[in-house]
Amino acid sequence: MSDIRLTSQHTKSEMIRCIRSALLEQGSATKVELSHNLQISFPTISKFLKQMEDRGEVTTIGLDESSGGRRAIRYTYRPDYMLGLAIFLEKSETNYTVFNCLGEVIEQGNTHSMLEQDVLHLTTFIENIRNAYPNINAVAIGVPGAVNNGKIFLIPGYENYHNLDLKKHIEEQLSIPTVVENDMNAAVIGYMAQRKIGDNISLFYLYLGQNGPGAGIVINGEIVRGKTFFSGEVSFVPQYDDRNFLQALTNGNGGEMSIVPMEKKVDAISRLVASITSILNPHYIIFGDDEIETLMLHQIAERSATYVPKEHLPELAASDLKHDYLNGLQCLGLSLLISQQIDD
Repeated sequence: MSDIRLTSQHTKSEMIRCIRSALLEQGSATKVELSHNLQISFPTISKFLKQMEDRGEVTTIGLDESSGGRRAIRYTYRPDYMLGLAIFLEKSETNYTVFNCLGEVIEQGNTHSMLEQDVLHLTTFIENIRNAYPNINAVAIGVPGAVNNGKIFLIPGYENYHNLDLKKHIEEQLSIPTVVENDMNAAVIGYMAQRKIGDNISLFYLYLGQNGPGAGIVINGEIVRGKTFFSGEVSFVPQYDDRNFLQALTNGNGGEMSIVPMEKKVDAISRLVASITSILNPHYIIFGDDEIETLMLHQIAERSATYVPKEHLPELAASDLKHDYLNGLQCLGLSLLISQQIDD
C-alpha cells in the first residue's frame, strides 16, 4: 500500500482524497482503520463518510466480527460513482478509454485522427462521450507535442493545436477537470505504474513516432520536464556533422523512416543510446515493440557497446506503447478523480 497519510494541517479536499485512496487501495475499511491509517480524527472520518454515503459515493458491506464491543461497520468505495476519460491524439487515429476509479475499462475504442481538424471536433467528441456517461468527472488527453501545464507549445505539423491551452479550453467549454500530457511522458508513467517500478529507478522511453521521435525521461522515479518543458524532444539531438537524430532517421530530408537503410537506423539509435547512457546512466531504455523487433534490439545493444563501455549500458527492452500510453493517461485521470471536490 502506498503512503497516503496526512502529516500536517490538511484541507477538506485532501482528507476526502485520502479516504478515497485508502478505500480504493484496501478494498474496504472501518472508521477506526481509516482514522488510524490516515491519522485523521474519528469524528472527522465519521463526518466525511456520512457525507460520502449520503451522495452514494461509498456504501456499507456489513459488520465486522465483535471484539467485545459494538460491531464496526465496514465501508467500501463505489468505483463507478465517478468515471474518467483518457484520449490520445495521433497522426493516424484517436484512441480513447472510459474507466472507473479502480482503473477498470468501461469502454475502449478508436476513431479518426483529429489533429488536423479544429479543436471543436475534439470538444464535441468529448461532449458526446460524456452524454453517454454523465458521471465522467475527469479527462486526460495525450498529444504528440511539448506541453507546459496544459498548453501545447510545440506540435510540428498541427497548427490548430500549436500554442493552444487545451486544458483551459476543455475546462471552460465542458466544465470537466482536465489534464494534458506529452505522449511519451504519459507512456513512461504508464510503464512504471504497470510494473510498479520504484522511486530509485531511472529510465528513458523512446518512440520513433509518426510525428518524429520523442522520449519520456524518469530520474529516481520522477518525470523530467526541464526548464521550459522541452525535455525529451530528442529529434534535435545532433549526431553527425550535418544531421540531428530526426534527420539521421529520415535520410536528412524529413521523409519516411522506412527508406533509411537498417544499418544507418541502428547506428543513429545506438548513438542516442550511448549519449543517454553517458549523460543519465539509466537502468532501462524502452522502445515501442511495434517499431523495434528483437533482432534490431540486439543490434542496437551491440552497436551501442562500440561507443560506450558495455558494462554501463542500460537494459534495452521493448513494450506495448499504446497500452503504456493509455495506462499512463488513466493514471493521470485517476489522480484527478480522487482529488475531486464535490459540493455537498
